[in-house]
Amino acid sequence: MRITALQANTVWASPDDNISEIEQLISRNIGSRLYVLPEMWSTGYATVPAGIAEREPVSVNWMINAARKYDAAICGSIAIEYDGKFYNRQYFCKPDGTTFAYDKHHLFEYAGEDRFYERGNEKVVVEHEGIRFRLVTCFDLRFPEWCRCHGDYDVLICVANWPEQRNTAWETLLRARAIENECLVVGANRTGCDAFCKYTGKSAIINAYGETLAKAPDNEQAAITANFDIKAQNEYRRKFPVLNELDKLNQ
Repeated sequence: MRITALQANTVWASPDDNISEIEQLISRNIGSRLYVLPEMWSTGYATVPAGIAEREPVSVNWMINAARKYDAAICGSIAIEYDGKFYNRQYFCKPDGTTFAYDKHHLFEYAGEDRFYERGNEKVVVEHEGIRFRLVTCFDLRFPEWCRCHGDYDVLICVANWPEQRNTAWETLLRARAIENECLVVGANRTGCDAFCKYTGKSAIINAYGETLAKAPDNEQAAITANFDIKAQNEYRRKFPVLNELDKLNQ
């Protein structure tokens, strides 16, 4: 499967501008079966969501329509409000109109995200064209027990707004999650600046060996693409069955 991660220069609180940017990135990189967008790609990372989080599902509707238009799945998180509550919700939209949602579990208390957003408690795995995708969002990446594969997924998708000052952690954790779970990891991060942080990007696609298949240039809007060979990964897992030795405590 051909997979593309989009590294966007997110415009603060402007879904229309961000939709336009993502549309251009996709249109210049036609042919993938999945496009992965950053965390809160339509607004920027709004830890105080009032007045910024979307009440109407404008960006979600765009994702659904874009999946149909480009005949490819679209994945990314949005700050959204439902019934007076706020969610950092990651959507996975298939070309047939089927949509799945994952609410971020590890809210970033350091920035106060937990004060305003509802915490999700369900792990979400989505099957698309015979491949199983596990959805996690940004801070979730720091928690190996939450990301642990129990033979239930093939690809870990992490959408993020990961700031420049913690680049080393981002790169290290992406590689660690790939190696320990014997899976492909797709990390889609933003670039640019908001009022709080600078974002270098460093979006990457890493295989089960910990090898980088694709990496975005620093500080640039970009799209990176890799071809995922599920048969090769399954064979690697069969020959080197690390996941069979998981501690019972982690089951």
